[in-house]
Amino acid sequence: MVPPTTRSRIVDAAVAMTVEAGWSRVTMAALAERVGVSRQTVYNEVGTKPGLAEAMIHQELDRFLGVVSAAFDQHPDDLVGAVRAASAGVLELAQDNRLLHAVVSATHGADTELLPLLTTHAESLLTAAKLVVADRLTPYQLGLEGRRLEAAIDMVVRVVLSHVMQPSGSPDGTADDIAWIAARVLRA
Repeated sequence: MVPPTTRSRIVDAAVAMTVEAGWSRVTMAALAERVGVSRQTVYNEVGTKPGLAEAMIHQELDRFLGVVSAAFDQHPDDLVGAVRAASAGVLELAQDNRLLHAVVSATHGADTELLPLLTTHAESLLTAAKLVVADRLTPYQLGLEGRRLEAAIDMVVRVVLSHVMQPSGSPDGTADDIAWIAARVLRA
């Protein structure tokens, strides 16, 4: 196993500190002390505090997109099964994601500084998710092309993200519903 890089240790510590005390309590000095590096090393690795927030967001996005890729790898001949597994995996990860809960709960009055940083990058995060899904759909025979395929991918990604932010049922039940919708929209 590859040992974590200094950057990943810093980002992991920032996530832990955000979950424990809130984003407003994360300082470069406290982060440096927690990781056991100099404050200059923190700045060299992640730049400013907004850069740190961006690194945290992208690390979490990579975790979620890894779940999507793994689900498609497990269902190479079953598009609906892949969508269902990807949706369930993402929703399960979201359900237990302490950083996501810290950001979402901050909207209810506590620490609201991190949420705008997340929403500022929403378009790039959405684009990254749609690119991964589009790439994973390539091997399947869909009967959709161009704008229709883009619209279908957009719909599936947005529905999953909506349930990530505001769950309305269990991950498995929601994934069943998303797979049912995807089957009709993607004509799988």
